[in-house]
Amino acid sequence: MVSGVSNAAPAQPVAQPTGKAAQKPAQSKHPADSGTDSVQLSGAAQALLAARQEARETPAQTAREANQGDRQAKNLLAKEAAQKQTTK
Repeated sequence: MVSGVSNAAPAQPVAQPTGKAAQKPAQSKHPADSGTDSVQLSGAAQALLAARQEARETPAQTAREANQGDRQAKNLLAKEAAQKQTTK
């Protein structure tokens, strides 16, 4: 059987601090303190993502990027040209 506690003291109200002590501390600018996660991709993962992006691009986008000096786009165009040469 459960019985209530009869000799418990009533709860005391808590006084609210005033002045400078009541201000919140300054937020830290560190990403780890902001409650968000961060991820760093390995070189292999970055290369895979870049290759997937290139595969989704249209030939016109790839040509435009190659003309602007994008090494990966140039390599892709060269690879496609070599494949066309071997299939003829």
